[in-house]
Amino acid sequence: MNTDFTGSARSCGSPVPDAETGSGSGSGSGSGSDVDGRVIVALDFADRRSAEGLVERLGDACSSYKIGLELLTAAGPGLARDLVGRGNEVFLDLKLFEIPNSVAGAVRAAGALGASMVTVHGMGGTGIMAAAVDAAREFPRLRVLALTVVTSMTGSDLADIGVAAGPGEQVLRLARLAMRAGCDGVVASPREAGSLRAALGPEPLIVTPGVTLGPVGGGAGAAGGVGAAGGAGEAGGHARPGTPAAAFAAGASHVVVGRSVARVADPVAALRQVRAAAR
Repeated sequence: MNTDFTGSARSCGSPVPDAETGSGSGSGSGSGSDVDGRVIVALDFADRRSAEGLVERLGDACSSYKIGLELLTAAGPGLARDLVGRGNEVFLDLKLFEIPNSVAGAVRAAGALGASMVTVHGMGGTGIMAAAVDAAREFPRLRVLALTVVTSMTGSDLADIGVAAGPGEQVLRLARLAMRAGCDGVVASPREAGSLRAALGPEPLIVTPGVTLGPVGGGAGAAGGVGAAGGAGEAGGHARPGTPAAAFAAGASHVVVGRSVARVADPVAALRQVRAAAR
């Protein structure tokens, strides 16, 4: 695992915040607090102008952003490079699932952009994940995360592709495989954060998308909410959502929040609610 971090990327590596200061127990410090680095805002937009509009509205309130396939395809790599140049952390959610050489090339490209995190599909197996880890060694700031089971997937979706295990069991299986391949952490829904932390121990990153400020029905994600933000507590296509408070309490190192911040009248206020859960 990559552990030698400098600058703001160090805030990626502190799974457990200090109860008094909100800072992580790990070493190092960045341009913002560790709490800030543990909350990642998803720039899930179809064009650069819209994404930059949210970045401008959040201003100094946010220092960590996720760029996914839609925005990267529409806007190209320039936005990621510019965000890093302004002192932000960028999580490139590429969900790489290709032959190992291609995956390694994409990881090196992410590292050259200055990304702090990049995702590779755990279902691609050890060869793909190990190739990503090896490529990331050139970039001490870059952490490789293995996507376990996409948060939109249910047990029936897994059955469709011949996986008999339910989401929880499959998440744990792929997470253990990712650790053996040398990945720095995993991506899973808030519902699996507790079982993952128990299985993996305190060090690996557990990054949880599918986080909403509104009420969540059923399961572990329903506990510990911090209240709705402008009625934007929709699951947004995530089959296994949860609140930020529940995710952090269960052991998530980071949460990724999308429309609960991006699609409300006051995104700064909504972001403060999410950060409160990190403390």
